[in-house]
Amino acid sequence: MSEAGGGRGCGSPVPQRAPWSLVATTAALCLVTATSMWTAGAAPMSREEKQKLGNQVLEMFDHAYGNYMEHAYPADELMPLTCRGRVRGQEPSRGDVDDALGKFSLTLIDSLDTLVVLNKTKEFEDAVRKVLRDVNLDNDVVVSVFETNIRVLGGLLGGHSLAIMLKEKGEYMQWYNDELLQMAKQLGYKLLPAFNTTSGLPYPRINLKFGIRKPEARTGTETDTCTACAGTLILEFAALSRFTGATIFEEYARKALDFLWEKRQRSSNLVGVTINIHTGDWVRKDSGVGAGIDSYYEYLLKAYVLLGDDSFLERFNTHYDAIMRYISQPPLLLDVHIHKPMLNARTWMDALLAFFPGLQVLKGDIRPAIETHEMLYQVIKKHNFLPEAFTTDFRVHWAQHPLRPEFAESTYFLYKATGDPYYLEVGKTLIENLNKYARVPCGFAAMKDVRTGSHEDRMDSFFLAEMFKYLYLLFADKEDIIFDIEDYIFTTEAHLLPLWLSTTNQSISKKNTTSEYIELDDSNFDWTCPNTQILFPNDPLYAQSIREPLKNVVDKSCPRGIIRVEESFRSGAKPPLRARDFMATNPEHLEILKKMGVSLIHLKDGRVQLVQHAIQAASSIDAEDGLRFMQEMIELSSQQQKEQQLPPRAVQIVSHPFFGRVVLTAGPAQFGLDLSKHKETRGFVASSKPYNGCSELTNPEAVMGKIALIQRGQCMFAEKARNIQNAGAIGGIVIDDNEGSSSDTAPLFQMAGDGKDTDDITIPMLFLFSKEGSILLDAIREYEEVEVLLSDKARDRAAILKDAETENEEQPFSENDSQNQSAEQMAGSQEADLVDQESPGESALNSHPESSSPAATDNAASAPPPDPSSAPAGNHAPSSLDGECTDLDNQLQEQSETEEDSSPNVSWGKKVQPIDFILADWNEDIEAFDMMEKGEL
Repeated sequence: MSEAGGGRGCGSPVPQRAPWSLVATTAALCLVTATSMWTAGAAPMSREEKQKLGNQVLEMFDHAYGNYMEHAYPADELMPLTCRGRVRGQEPSRGDVDDALGKFSLTLIDSLDTLVVLNKTKEFEDAVRKVLRDVNLDNDVVVSVFETNIRVLGGLLGGHSLAIMLKEKGEYMQWYNDELLQMAKQLGYKLLPAFNTTSGLPYPRINLKFGIRKPEARTGTETDTCTACAGTLILEFAALSRFTGATIFEEYARKALDFLWEKRQRSSNLVGVTINIHTGDWVRKDSGVGAGIDSYYEYLLKAYVLLGDDSFLERFNTHYDAIMRYISQPPLLLDVHIHKPMLNARTWMDALLAFFPGLQVLKGDIRPAIETHEMLYQVIKKHNFLPEAFTTDFRVHWAQHPLRPEFAESTYFLYKATGDPYYLEVGKTLIENLNKYARVPCGFAAMKDVRTGSHEDRMDSFFLAEMFKYLYLLFADKEDIIFDIEDYIFTTEAHLLPLWLSTTNQSISKKNTTSEYIELDDSNFDWTCPNTQILFPNDPLYAQSIREPLKNVVDKSCPRGIIRVEESFRSGAKPPLRARDFMATNPEHLEILKKMGVSLIHLKDGRVQLVQHAIQAASSIDAEDGLRFMQEMIELSSQQQKEQQLPPRAVQIVSHPFFGRVVLTAGPAQFGLDLSKHKETRGFVASSKPYNGCSELTNPEAVMGKIALIQRGQCMFAEKARNIQNAGAIGGIVIDDNEGSSSDTAPLFQMAGDGKDTDDITIPMLFLFSKEGSILLDAIREYEEVEVLLSDKARDRAAILKDAETENEEQPFSENDSQNQSAEQMAGSQEADLVDQESPGESALNSHPESSSPAATDNAASAPPPDPSSAPAGNHAPSSLDGECTDLDNQLQEQSETEEDSSPNVSWGKKVQPIDFILADWNEDIEAFDMMEKGEL
């Protein structure tokens, strides 16, 4: 990913563009100035040790590359455990991962410019000859447009860039006559049919031989693509246009970027993960800087560097401001909803975001880059590698590690920006871990599980294209590299494109479309290659001071915490806040949290998550108190999870015209009547006044003998229960005040007591999320008299209908009753169909088949339950603070889809409608909820 040099000049923003060679040079001077200052204040690694580590990287590359050439070539990739090549169609399919393989010797092409960076010019010349002799780009195989662009087209262009550089030097490649460029042009034309859409966004896949939509192509029916897939083309396509003079490539890539910019969410300036290539509608509306979006942001900034178009920088700065406003929660980078960016979309991070600190270095925003990089390094020190995904409390979410290079990339760029030898030690750790845990006789094998150290028979081409390039550059001095790396920009696959392309074949109109949509503050540009006196204070320990509070972010220890508490007591000072005493409604407690650098994050499911930013603490002592508080909160949360877990309950609407067909999933309470041991509670519902139930009810006559509805928040659940019980209610239903929450997407939780004796509460209490609660409230608005059944599981519908018939026989028939009963008989078959859709005790409304949801299939994964014995003492503690809720599920769940409408409107029909029409409407509502779950609404 990132860029080896470039950006605006040092100091104030440059109002007029300088020649790009000058801009690249001034950017290099920024980094050199920083380096010289840092080495003056920190003990540098000796030249001998750096050379030793650099030679070690060379040996590791030889081991990987040599085994590929010996055991796999001309196959696309090496299978290092079985010492053979991976050929598409000859091995069991791995799904989308195999879309990178096109029977075009992928690893060899991806490694071309790495050979030159590592000063293996003879091997490079041999490799180019092999590519020209053996590689065929006209294969009948369906490949990923994105992967083929960044790996193969980028590899050919990077190889061409360095081939002409070597030819100019006069020693190697004297026979070369742009053959790699001609192959790149041929491949470029093969990819162009993918852009044949109304939006200009490319299809995600294409057949190299037959293109799109032809019967033989076996592709062209897809409707969705990821933002990064459509937005990571401009560097390679523009370079191809600038090298060849064929403008069509740059035009198509620009059109795709323009469309994505137009479709950004205007209020948040964020983009989603997946978009419909025909309509431009967002399919997945969560937004982050990791998988699915990552290189879109990267290419906006680098397109500015390579092409000199200000609109790309303005777009990047607009997006970056939104990222830092909503997604960045230092040191974390958490996905949010594009329409509700203050709400987190998931509680885990993926490994691809490790590139972002490197991009922030290019942007010039060093402090958050240091913070996030340090957090990632702490995770690596715990697991030896960065898991594919990990939770906000640093537990493994997805345990694989395919030897990704993004963290090494950010390490390299942070070292270039700071000159801090700490990052050389980080690189040394990466080298040691690769040799100790991933090295096998035939290469390096991906980790199947970082916790167990098990291997996968896989060595992706990007491992040679990027990992060894960044590690070698990290330890190399300028004289160790045979060309000036500052004259090139790195693509997302670390291929090198020369900066002089910015002044070559400039036939593309550079109309600034960005300013038509947004007016940017000049401050957006202040941190692009800033003055080093601003970026790096005259303190050689600047980076260390940022890293230090994060040292224990993953570790379990909490240094000096006990000693601090004892000293406080001896000195007569007020003891620090303990987790067991904390109350989210106490302003004094919230102020103490702020002083300790602890902030609260409200999650989508209604819970509150505590996050500590030690650098924001009032003092080092307060920071230590904050760490201890977070440790206690984690332990307290683990104890809550070990407590007896109650199963979900049911709120079943049994009155006309529902007769038990609507069953709402409800959370139980740890106090009051246990519905699993006693007969269900049945009664009509009534809203309490005040609605929050936090004081004596002013309408006791309305709730007397009924089930009271109360809203969550502002006081303890037990307090609400006592107030409605004193008013004569026979039960209570608490409805979540977090708009849009639903049992479909959030883990159920049980309502906890207030820490006091709750034996005085004798009525049943249940909890409904917002979506389920709105269904009940809509029913009340439509029918006024609504009767529900509170139980541990839903009753049989036939029994409820029989009870209703018995009640009707005991009462005089009115004309309307007769009509309704007749309508019920007419709807018998439809009722049976509806019941058949539902599993016992579960409403069809709440039963969404997961397999039918692409988001659920591709992305929903649950982390294992936390082990109390190994609970990390990091600075993140998911805690049930609002309403004292404790999780029923001992796992973090990803919300598979962002819902634009926070609570659906349910059409209940009119009371005079026959029951068959009511059931038909209800079936439509069920279908609507299913569609909403799939993201189709």
